[in-house]
Amino acid sequence: MRRKNFFRTLIILLAVGWSLVVLFPTVQVTKEKKRAEKYYERIEENTDLSRNDIKAALSTGNLELVVRNHFKATDGKTVEDLMEDVKALTELDERIVKDESKAIKLGLDLQGGTYLVYEVDLKQLLLTVAKEKDENFEAALNETWNRVKSNNEDFFDALKIVFKERGLRMSRYFGRARDDDDKIIGDLRDQARDAIDRTLEVLRNRIDQFGVSEPSITKQGDQRIVVELAGIQDVQRAKNIIGTTALLEFQLEKEPQVIQAVLDDINRVLKSKTSGKEGTEELTRADTTETPQKVRKDTEVSLKDIFGESSIFEEKEGNASADSDTTVLLDKDVFEERPFDALLANIGGNIAVPTKNVRTVERILNSPEVQEIIPKDAEFLFSAKPTNIGGQEYYFLYMLKKEPEITGSMISNANVQIGSNLQAGRAVVGMTLTSEGAKVFSKVTGANVGKRLAIVLDGKVVSIPNIQERIPSGRAQITGLSSIDEAKDLAIVLRAGALPAPVDVIQERTVGPSLGQDSIRKGTFSAVAGLAIVVVFMVAYYRLSGVVADVALLLNLVIILAVLAGFHATLTLPGVAGIILTIGMAVDANVLIFERIREELRHGKTIRAAIDSGYGRAFTTILDANVTTLLTALVLYQFGTGPIRGFALTLSIGILASMFTAIVVTRVIFDYFTERMAIAKLSI
Repeated sequence: MRRKNFFRTLIILLAVGWSLVVLFPTVQVTKEKKRAEKYYERIEENTDLSRNDIKAALSTGNLELVVRNHFKATDGKTVEDLMEDVKALTELDERIVKDESKAIKLGLDLQGGTYLVYEVDLKQLLLTVAKEKDENFEAALNETWNRVKSNNEDFFDALKIVFKERGLRMSRYFGRARDDDDKIIGDLRDQARDAIDRTLEVLRNRIDQFGVSEPSITKQGDQRIVVELAGIQDVQRAKNIIGTTALLEFQLEKEPQVIQAVLDDINRVLKSKTSGKEGTEELTRADTTETPQKVRKDTEVSLKDIFGESSIFEEKEGNASADSDTTVLLDKDVFEERPFDALLANIGGNIAVPTKNVRTVERILNSPEVQEIIPKDAEFLFSAKPTNIGGQEYYFLYMLKKEPEITGSMISNANVQIGSNLQAGRAVVGMTLTSEGAKVFSKVTGANVGKRLAIVLDGKVVSIPNIQERIPSGRAQITGLSSIDEAKDLAIVLRAGALPAPVDVIQERTVGPSLGQDSIRKGTFSAVAGLAIVVVFMVAYYRLSGVVADVALLLNLVIILAVLAGFHATLTLPGVAGIILTIGMAVDANVLIFERIREELRHGKTIRAAIDSGYGRAFTTILDANVTTLLTALVLYQFGTGPIRGFALTLSIGILASMFTAIVVTRVIFDYFTERMAIAKLSI
């Protein structure tokens, strides 16, 4: 018996020692975060930086530079005084990061943060990889997408059925001419999986640079990605960084004479639609690059009044909008001769569109009649943001070569800079191209001096500088950004790379830090209250034996928390519920054992014999009860998601820990006292 108790005692001491060691970083992190809070507050008071800005700067290692650039000295401190706080916070943050990797990780519901579920747009992915596109192909994709949304079908199974029903050969649009449909579908599935894996990696890179502590980014099913950002409250900024496709392209502007010819043709088509006659007559020349600016005589008119029921304004399938504009700003002096120009303005030799007219102009440009006019190697793109001129907001419209000269894949680095000359004091994004990109850029700029090169991000023109000379350095700038935050976010997505396919937010949930703290406070109160009730009951009902059970219960809680910290598991609010449930279940085994011991004592057995028999007879029942509960918890963990898994995890750990403490720990305590003391009557 003594030999058995020696090994039991050794195991208990090892378990307690291990628990204290692995829980120490959790205690340290709590203290360190309280100290860090003071430094955060001082930096916020003396700069115009938000908490997220400071954390992002810490993660990139340039907090000192960022603080110097945003210093405003509101409490009498000099910038050098604040540098001492910056240095202390930097050192403290390094320790926090190190200790957090060994501490208990709190879920979003306990520390606050953002939970986002993204779905990869497979329809757009197929549009990108298709070797040929036509109306039949786009109609088939739209029908496939509608079937998936309405019937919850697998996308690729639905795609195969739709192509078969429409009599379309998949090899015409994908793969090689000799490939059958099954092979093509299999290849498309592989491409989709690869795109999702690459999307996962790109999102991880972006979020790492955003400065989030230990984000969780996981795949859910075949086309969804779950992103958990602990401590992030600026949801919109996070969504902008994560969801931006970041397709960066450098596209040359078409020649002025080509642009004017296309505008003439569009005017001719619209004139024929409004007058009912074929537009073959000559139009009055209105060169936007040479005509001096004049004040527009804008009048707000109804679309139906001026264009009637023209097919140009029929919404394409899937593009219908309940709030489509029904009125536009029109220059009536120009409308009769040049109806399209009447919707536009000439600002500094550039084509400008009043914000109210943008939707209408888009519909005209996307209409089949006008698409036939636009050269196949060209496209019209709007500026990314409106410009306010004389109290009226305008978007600029550019006609660019469709084929980009350079893409974002040729960018090796991007960072925020403070501009000079015309951009003095403004945030710009400086880009460094790869060696291949630098060669291409040098060649393009050298061959097109005097022309404009548009910097296009996700189909919108961010800026369109003039090429003044050949640029061999492989460096470029993106200007026209409204704030330092916008510049930072753009630099992040450019460094991380473009998403292989667009992603859409299908679910989002945000928990504020105060709500998280409230959850911790209430969860702790519930656990302490439950523990106190159980402790009092056990002492009242089983007297000193109840004290032994209570010691085992406390050790049980320590082991649960130690396992969570040791394996760096995440503690969530449902996990706290699992711990509270474990508190009640942990004493079940002791209740069974104590009742067996009482029964043996009533039958006249000695204390030692009653204890041996009580533990022996109760063991099978305890094992059966805990194994069945453990199996249920494992099923919940395997097939559950989110909160359910958190509950199942702590419940499973609690069950295993309670069996150890109830059977091994209490037995060693009973054996210790009964062997070393002459106990005449057991307090039970």
